[in-house]
Amino acid sequence: MTSKKNIGIVKPEIFKSLTPLRLQSGKILKEYSLIYETYGTLNEKKDNAVLVCHALSGNHHLAGRYSSKDKCPGWWDNLIGPNKAIDTNKFFVIGINNLGGSDGSSGPKSINTKTKKPWGADFPIATVEDWVNSHEALITSLNISKLAAVVGGSLGGMQAIQWAIKFPERIKHAVVIAAAPNLTAQNIAFNEVARQAIITDPDFNKGNYYEKNSRPRRGLRIARMLGHITYLSDDVMGSKFGRKLKNKNKNYQYNFNTEFEIESYLNYQGDKFAKEFDANTYIRMTKALDYYDPANGSKRNLSKVFKNIKSKFLVISFTSDWRFSPNRSKEIVKALLDNNIDVKYAEITAAS
Repeated sequence: MTSKKNIGIVKPEIFKSLTPLRLQSGKILKEYSLIYETYGTLNEKKDNAVLVCHALSGNHHLAGRYSSKDKCPGWWDNLIGPNKAIDTNKFFVIGINNLGGSDGSSGPKSINTKTKKPWGADFPIATVEDWVNSHEALITSLNISKLAAVVGGSLGGMQAIQWAIKFPERIKHAVVIAAAPNLTAQNIAFNEVARQAIITDPDFNKGNYYEKNSRPRRGLRIARMLGHITYLSDDVMGSKFGRKLKNKNKNYQYNFNTEFEIESYLNYQGDKFAKEFDANTYIRMTKALDYYDPANGSKRNLSKVFKNIKSKFLVISFTSDWRFSPNRSKEIVKALLDNNIDVKYAEITAAS
């Protein structure tokens, strides 16, 4: 049996573009930077590169650790590495932090060269289309003319779809995991509640909280708690937590202590996220989710939008996912089949 090995110690790199990028909003970034990481070796033909696109709260750090003391590996460390699902013995894997991110790419936290201050609320909203265009510039800088695959889940899956639409000649395969061609009204509603929790936090300061050396942690905490509720179906939440109490007895003399295990889970996730993530980035990522809709809301139009796609597709959904249900994945599959595009579909039963 072939043993699976971890990536080991990794180091991010910076791509700086001095070529202006026109955003979907009409605004222009005269220059921008993207932080990225690579794993494995690019072959002589430069045809073994796999781009992995991150979801809302993800980043470029896919695998490996930054030092021997680093307790947390990259978010897909279990899938990327020698003899793993995305085998770095075969593939050159690339992870990029999206524009507007909070982990080193140009975004609200980065310095505006004009003002010499953090961009803050002035950093423009970048869409899925903008991300793909900026990623394509980075891929080109690496002298890669065609990607072996673009892989992504949720918001990352939308990026994989957009790659196949926008650059059909530059991608061989697209792997779309738990995604949709657009958000439902309910999903947009959840995102708006999360944004309002952040925006109405007294420390938000209209997005310019960096100047006051403060952060809207309360709002971001609530936003993340809401997000985690939507990430788990009722059945999964029931099997995972049920109505279990942290202590045996109920606290009828209520003093705002956490009693149920589900409360403890949400509080932990909210606190952890609020310490690490940037609120302005969260707002921009959810807006990118809301805006993505290549077919302008029409399932029939989706088939037309897909007609020039040349890449093969693997679409994966999970039965427990109610925010991006299997039916949404099937919309993608149908539109691909309408165009006789090679697509494989897997619906994975996941109860817990």
